[in-house]
Amino acid sequence: MREFYLNNKARDFVLIGLNIDAAKTDFMEYVHLVELTIPADQRFPMIWRNAPGHEDNFGQIVKQPTHFVLDKNHKLSFKREGTFLPDDWDTLWTQLG
Repeated sequence: MREFYLNNKARDFVLIGLNIDAAKTDFMEYVHLVELTIPADQRFPMIWRNAPGHEDNFGQIVKQPTHFVLDKNHKLSFKREGTFLPDDWDTLWTQLG
């Protein structure tokens, strides 16, 4: 996913990590690990889902990872619970035009 992000961010592809840790300290520890291990140009925005005031309409997330792919109008195109499948990459690529 990071490689796809790096190769396509100039094509208006946006990747956002939605963290579901219960405690903010766990989220912050993850952010710190990312800063130590991932090159800056490969980092994408991360949101802590349990932050006060956070709202989204993704519903309950029961499997990790879960991917939500939105189209250019921010409408849900597809949802993948678990690892991306080969056809998912084709769908994502096609949506980039």
